[in-house]
Amino acid sequence: MSTAGAFPDGFLWGAATSSYQVEGAVDADGRAPSIWDTFTAERGLDSGADACDHYRRWAADADLMAGLNMTAYRFSLAWPRIVPQGTGAVNRAGLAHYDRMVDGLLERGITPVPTLYHWDLPQALQDRGGWTDRATTEAFAEYTDVCLDALGDRVPIWLTVNEPWVVSVLGYRLGLHAPGERDLRTSLLVAHHLLLAHGQAMGRIRERCPDARAGIPLSLFPNYPVSDDPADVAAARGSEGYTNRWYLDPVLRGRYPADTWDLFERLVGPLDFVQPGDLDLIGTRSDLLGVNYYTRRRIAAAPQDGLPWRVLPAQPGVPVTDSGWEDVPEAFHDLLVGLHREYDVPLLITENGGVWNAGPDPDGRVRDTGRVRALHGHLRALSRAVDDGARVLGYLHWSLLDNLEWAEGYAQRFGLVHVDHATQRRTVKDSARYYASVIAANRVLDPADHSAPAGSAGDDGP
Repeated sequence: MSTAGAFPDGFLWGAATSSYQVEGAVDADGRAPSIWDTFTAERGLDSGADACDHYRRWAADADLMAGLNMTAYRFSLAWPRIVPQGTGAVNRAGLAHYDRMVDGLLERGITPVPTLYHWDLPQALQDRGGWTDRATTEAFAEYTDVCLDALGDRVPIWLTVNEPWVVSVLGYRLGLHAPGERDLRTSLLVAHHLLLAHGQAMGRIRERCPDARAGIPLSLFPNYPVSDDPADVAAARGSEGYTNRWYLDPVLRGRYPADTWDLFERLVGPLDFVQPGDLDLIGTRSDLLGVNYYTRRRIAAAPQDGLPWRVLPAQPGVPVTDSGWEDVPEAFHDLLVGLHREYDVPLLITENGGVWNAGPDPDGRVRDTGRVRALHGHLRALSRAVDDGARVLGYLHWSLLDNLEWAEGYAQRFGLVHVDHATQRRTVKDSARYYASVIAANRVLDPADHSAPAGSAGDDGP
């Protein structure tokens, strides 16, 4: 057996999901529609109507997590369940679900790590402008108060707004996610309002739960120039400002990066939606930064989609996931060490994973060897980053379950646990069993020494 470094005592090990992707039960107990219910219906996409039925099966899923040695679970609270119209009346039945779930996790020795917003905006708010309307940030503050008052006495870690870059770009610039708009300036307005919502939430957490730790989970991409040509290097720096620094700098430094600000003003005109005091609020002190990492970006100096750089496809010879993303653990190490040196903030890996679509073999076992290999490589990279000084609090794999992958539907499988969506049967994959062995050792282990016993998967019940 080979090893690659131990992790600190108290390191959090777990997995992550989000409400619309796993819960199902979209009409249960007073939940109202979200923008994703509307978007999937309008476009004829797979919906979260059933998803993984986690709303009803959460206790069995928590037992699975405990059996896999997990000590933390990142999930999201569904705004349409808790405050169905976005503001006003609180739905006590929806809130009671999360109250029971937090208690159930704690009873199993699993730290609850809730995310306040993971993209399922109440449709009622969208009808009034959604994230283009500054008033939505105030509604989010009220919703945050409700969640903190109900759960704050038992939740030690809070996450605010998941991946504002993805929401703003895929939802408002490229039209691929809800609500399906296509305008760069609107996407920048939405990004600012999402960061304001984060600041609002951080202020509420500070006031109501002073002993809790909190921060924002960002989708972060190391950006590499395709060559040493100064034009490519400058393009990569510009792309990095667009994907990363536009969110990191206001949250952790209280200001937008000047070079990216100048670029955006050249492209869309004055960013006059940024009001006095906004950046002070956005820059409310964070206890941690949530890091969502999947792959790198290879950048060349050529215009693409209205921006002065081009994102290149996977490099020939580099391993890729079943969705075509490059599988590059060394970029994960670079990202974490860079964040430590640049911002010196505690890091929590809130998402990391990839698509491998392996299903059960005839013997019932799910041999997802690609995910096992990638998990091993990324945990080695994480261990090296810790050795190089990065202050990492824990690692939460995306995802616990094969869930609804937004506009991609159920075709992409990110889960440690296979879900047959026709029967809701769960099957623990080889990757989950390898991960459980790592958690038990608190150390990266050689997968060859910790393979799943034949026939052990597939016996996890419906």
